[in-house]
Amino acid sequence: MDQEIRDKLKSVSVATLATALFKRGLRHQVIQGVHPIGHKGANMVGPAFTLRYMPAREDRNQLAEFRNPDHPQRVAIETCPEGHVLVMDSRKDARAASAGDILLTRLMKRGGAGAVTDGGFRDADTIGKLDMPVYHQRPSSPTNLTLHEAIELNVPIGCGDAPVFPGDIIVGDADCVIVIPAHLAGEVADEAVEMSAYEDFVIERVRDGEGIIGLYPCTRDEHRAAFEKWRQENGR
Repeated sequence: MDQEIRDKLKSVSVATLATALFKRGLRHQVIQGVHPIGHKGANMVGPAFTLRYMPAREDRNQLAEFRNPDHPQRVAIETCPEGHVLVMDSRKDARAASAGDILLTRLMKRGGAGAVTDGGFRDADTIGKLDMPVYHQRPSSPTNLTLHEAIELNVPIGCGDAPVFPGDIIVGDADCVIVIPAHLAGEVADEAVEMSAYEDFVIERVRDGEGIIGLYPCTRDEHRAAFEKWRQENGR
């Protein structure tokens, strides 16, 4: 991933990115229902590497499956490229875990940029202490084999009702996670940085008692001129 784009996306909110994508007609890019486990204070940013779960069938999902070196869940952890975000389609079902602290620790040690599931992770308290951002719906203790069969790697998936294609850019902040189509990442990052600068100016004005009509969105020349002066004074 281009480092300049990564750096820009680390500095903007998912809310701002959602607005930038909305302008381009994309309305369903936020992964619904997921939350950070112990937010690290910085955005999660990286290309998507995907794992798809399907409903488990009892004769195919016994504990012996974990002895298989080709088990897709284990392979995902060992092959997710450095700097990528592992995104898991767990069908929005958090009744069984998508993974736990041991696997996610291994992902972190291999240089993963983060992990997201629309299900749940077990050992959430320990996961929250990792030096890697992780997002899920809620804690879940039962092993994934209870309900999920890891079936396919690095294919298009749905995660929290959002379409995720391998290589799409995943951004997570203190609120939630959004998926940016790879071909739009550069222009969306540029626009989001500009939007964020104006929003920082606006919040200062609002805290000083300014009304929002004509200010947000900017429809008056006086506010536009004041913003340009503010940018020069603040190096933005």
